[in-house]
Amino acid sequence: MLQGMIGLCVVLNLRSHMPPTAFDWPQLQNGSDIRGVALEGVEGEAVNLTPEVAKILGMAFVHWLAQTLNQSVSELTVAVGRDSRISGPTLMDAVLAGITQMGSQGYNFGLASTPAMFKSTVTDGFNCHGAIMLTASHLPFNRNGLKFFTAQGGLGKADITQILSLAADHPFAVATQPGPVTDHDFIAVYAAELVDQIRAAVHHPDHYQQPLQGLHIVVDAGNGAGGFYAEQVLQPLGADITGSQFLDPDGTFPNHIPNPENKTAMAAICQAVTAQQADFGIIFDTDVDRAAAVDHLGQDLNRNRLIALIAAVVLREHPGSAIVTDSITSDGLTQFIESELGGVHHRFKRGYKNVINESMRLNQAGQESWLAIETSGHGAMKENYFLDDGAYLISKLLVELAKSKMAGQNITDLIANLKEPQESEEYRIKIQAEDFKACGTAVISQLEAFAAQQPGWEIVPNNYEGLRIACTAPAEQGWFLLRLSLHDPVLPLNVESNVSGGVGSIVAKLTPFLQTLDDLTLPSGLGDA
Repeated sequence: MLQGMIGLCVVLNLRSHMPPTAFDWPQLQNGSDIRGVALEGVEGEAVNLTPEVAKILGMAFVHWLAQTLNQSVSELTVAVGRDSRISGPTLMDAVLAGITQMGSQGYNFGLASTPAMFKSTVTDGFNCHGAIMLTASHLPFNRNGLKFFTAQGGLGKADITQILSLAADHPFAVATQPGPVTDHDFIAVYAAELVDQIRAAVHHPDHYQQPLQGLHIVVDAGNGAGGFYAEQVLQPLGADITGSQFLDPDGTFPNHIPNPENKTAMAAICQAVTAQQADFGIIFDTDVDRAAAVDHLGQDLNRNRLIALIAAVVLREHPGSAIVTDSITSDGLTQFIESELGGVHHRFKRGYKNVINESMRLNQAGQESWLAIETSGHGAMKENYFLDDGAYLISKLLVELAKSKMAGQNITDLIANLKEPQESEEYRIKIQAEDFKACGTAVISQLEAFAAQQPGWEIVPNNYEGLRIACTAPAEQGWFLLRLSLHDPVLPLNVESNVSGGVGSIVAKLTPFLQTLDDLTLPSGLGDA
């Protein structure tokens, strides 16, 4: 029934999807991306990202690009790619129609990854003036969106606002002669570059061309766009990819959500590694800008462990570098980065653009910073244009995997001294107030006053997001962070402890305070404490 309904949605044409006169263009903005509902099928979610809307967005981007680069529209080349979503081909055709109707040249890359789309702006032989990726990351099948790039990187929030404003006004002069569309297999170009980089970095004395020979590596692409990595990167390097799963693109995502933060998805790749007795496991999100890994024991290398592992690599190459992370990383990670590796842990705000921009700011201020990474798996490196590129991040780890094998060691030896919390929980407190941002800010302010009166609780200094409290009582031995969600009427509460029962002790002290506040709905585990 679902597939029949999806098929009906996909065949709807441009004319049946004209945006209404008073179309709410700003509703499509999601920070530095555009996201919307592209297909019917989910109750209460009306379609707002139609082919006609996509076509106008393509025109708006070309118009914005011509103004920004001070070039004629007819001189521009814009590449368009997509992930495996079912709405992708229809929306992609619409975006290309908008680009070419303006007189610009369009490149159709077909199935691609978000990092590859950026790379098309800086790769010799292409050097596109701009690029667009059609993706909604790990969101459900009915969603889709657009990410925009120039050679300077991904567009920022203000740029997206401006493009949507142009779309609302659509003051576009359609060319008398439409621009051409040409097809390119750019993902093959992108994959070949990764292969060359791994070969050069490992520099295997006996197997230069196949430095991963003798390694069994399982890939889980979650039926997203990352299946290419197994066949176009790992196999040419000599790896055994037996047992790799869900490599075929399927926008219904029939096996699990392509999301390294999803417990079902991580359980699937961990189980596959164990079943195959593999040396390593890799999992990507839908558009391959995020990734996680699994070690030879079937244990996940995710969140704090992933950050620690890539930080160990980076700090060996760039001693003393600042490692910028989001706000919910553990105290054990800080100790590992600073005491074990000799680096600087700069904990910043949630949001991949936030950590990337902060790392870039530190470099400009004179503090060397080679890595910006979120616990979600978004990792960006200075050496790679500060691009959040899951495939590049994994490729760096594969170099270490190969070197560890040559040395008779395990890659996880690099993080043997990482102290991990015994307990970790996240609670999502819903805000019922109409002005949820004002309400959430007030809650955090009241919590600050409450926490200052609690024995064994200390407000953590130099905190850039929400309120982080160190809990030093013997029964607690941990910390918690209450912050306001970037987009939703939610206060996420993260709690960690280094002792058994510590999370419960912290929550038991915190819950009575939260219960006194209006306009909050406490989740199970808090309200029952």
